[in-house]
Amino acid sequence: MKGLRKYLTPFAPDQSGAVSVLYALGGILIIIDAGGCVGNICGFDEPRWQDRASAIFSAGLRDMDAILGRDELLVKKLAMAAEEIDASFIALIGTPVPAVIGTDYHALTRMAERKIKLPVLAIDTNGMELYDRGASKAYEELVRTFVGQQEQGEDAQADARYEDQKETGAQIGILGLNPLDMSDTAAEEKIRAWYRERGYSCCRIYGGADTMSWIREGNVVEKNIVVSPSGLAAARLLERKFGIPYICENPLGTRFAGELDKALVHGKRVLVVDQQISAESIRTVLERDHGAAVTTAGWFLMDPALRREGDVRLSDEDDFTELAESGNFDVIIGDPVLQRMAKHFQGTWIEKRAFSLSGKMEQ
Repeated sequence: MKGLRKYLTPFAPDQSGAVSVLYALGGILIIIDAGGCVGNICGFDEPRWQDRASAIFSAGLRDMDAILGRDELLVKKLAMAAEEIDASFIALIGTPVPAVIGTDYHALTRMAERKIKLPVLAIDTNGMELYDRGASKAYEELVRTFVGQQEQGEDAQADARYEDQKETGAQIGILGLNPLDMSDTAAEEKIRAWYRERGYSCCRIYGGADTMSWIREGNVVEKNIVVSPSGLAAARLLERKFGIPYICENPLGTRFAGELDKALVHGKRVLVVDQQISAESIRTVLERDHGAAVTTAGWFLMDPALRREGDVRLSDEDDFTELAESGNFDVIIGDPVLQRMAKHFQGTWIEKRAFSLSGKMEQ
């Protein structure tokens, strides 16, 4: 039955994806809602909340605030928060409320910047799309607002840092690395180590633990690495704006495939269910090293440029059940929560966590 969920919980919405990108960057994140969305984000969709707090606030809109569009009241609240918190920016993140009343984000941003004197990002999420769309919008807004835009007094320091980095080796940017896409609590450290071993002295991770000054200097990297589809739009914007090339690869997917028991996958028909770039990285290794025939599938963004004939964009649970049970696969690689949806699959199941599906991370 279309839309029926018996095994999967609701997927994280777009505002959660936007928060995931901005969470660690030291900003004030304002969810323009009546209060419930913030609880969902912190309680269910953001795994870092248990270990590392971030300045996430609800706009606390009441009925008449929403109906009358009391932007001045929201700006006043923003100014009060900015007085208490040493923040590098403010982000206004949309929900169904501003979407329904037609909030003018451009005007709201201008009002806030005049009063608060901090950069203000507006992420026009609407709560009706999935997390990867919101993450994609947040990455793009980071690029538009900050890359190549140095703060006053930073020019000489930035030039000195760049010269030092040129002496020590090449540097790259990493886009798409957020917990909802990576499903690994140590993903940032693992990916930094992966590229250090390959001669890159500096990895600028958009949305990671890097400071905003490093993001502002993102126009000096040699190339960008896109590790999930949510980073693709921003990578293409950086290519258009600064001429920085990008490639799509996910080192965690590559390593996962390289560590599989050869006997399980050699020459087999394999279905990989994961975010698209991770699944593609797994496929590359399995085809190259093991002669496997690999199909990828997923519920989230699938960029046409990366998609092969036969890859499947899933919509409902029944889509996966039909694919798994009638697709003549010898092996399925996916989150254990999916296994309950393919009870008649007779092949080998290889577990690979997907936080976006099960809410559980690799440890």
